[in-house]
Amino acid sequence: MVHGLVKRYGDLLALDYFDLDVHEGEIFGLLGPNGSGKTTAIGCILALLTYDAGTIRVFGQPMTPTNYALKRRIGIVPQNVAVFNELTVRENIDYFCSLYVPRRAEREPLVEEAIDFVGLGEFRDYRPGKLSGGLLRRLNIACGIAHKPDLIFFDEPTVAVDPQSRNAILEGIQRLNGNGSTVIYTSHYMEEVEQICDRILIMDHGRHLALGTADELKNMIDAGERISAETLDLTEETIERLRALPFVIEAAYDGRELDMRCRRGEHNLVDLLAVLRSANVNVGRLTSRPPTLNDVFLELTGKALRD
Repeated sequence: MVHGLVKRYGDLLALDYFDLDVHEGEIFGLLGPNGSGKTTAIGCILALLTYDAGTIRVFGQPMTPTNYALKRRIGIVPQNVAVFNELTVRENIDYFCSLYVPRRAEREPLVEEAIDFVGLGEFRDYRPGKLSGGLLRRLNIACGIAHKPDLIFFDEPTVAVDPQSRNAILEGIQRLNGNGSTVIYTSHYMEEVEQICDRILIMDHGRHLALGTADELKNMIDAGERISAETLDLTEETIERLRALPFVIEAAYDGRELDMRCRRGEHNLVDLLAVLRSANVNVGRLTSRPPTLNDVFLELTGKALRD
């Protein structure tokens, strides 16, 4: 889809020979810290921004500002809710659908299907100002997908919504994908990405850093597990002994909980407990978990995304 994309803003290199290859029919996660180039890349793909070098093809066709037939096959759900407060739920969806489907007779069933799809039937005559944050997000989605696009961009669609609405949104995205839409999904919520994305690309400073499934990305970093232990009597000397263990990447203690990032190893927990027992440290709850996508981010970019 995207090869060797370069975008400059004066002296700032926003995209540095960036590559992106999305398979038709997949949910693809595009991840990166703030300022990494995600929004710029999407703007270039949608022909909303010019770029300095590279090629962009969507469904095998070159994407240009005037390729309207191709643009009709694309939908976008922006991070910021973009609807008209003067129009009702139904009128908003009808307006955005009309940008792609001008004939009312063809549009009406699409609008009704979109309303049902996002569960806004009982709110169809409400204006956006009367909707909760979660319902506004659903309306935002309906406006972007009513024309049944083959490719849909979702830019952080679950920001600041309650857990019930978040689950409804994620399930809706998976249904859209099951109905044949290819999805490009951006989010800072790693559990969402791991739940719905087939493959994930991590980018930073406008560059492609890593690509793969969630498990493949985790295997790219030298991190095995995260070990946490509740204790109130850990001394600085014992902490230094723990940090000296060959498998320990990082160890932090806040006076109540010891938190350690470790490399892969079969006996990490056993060796850790041996040090604590030899120092007569009393341990409460002890937990161990495998690496997460957030750990991958920390390793690859030096920046942790929120869980």
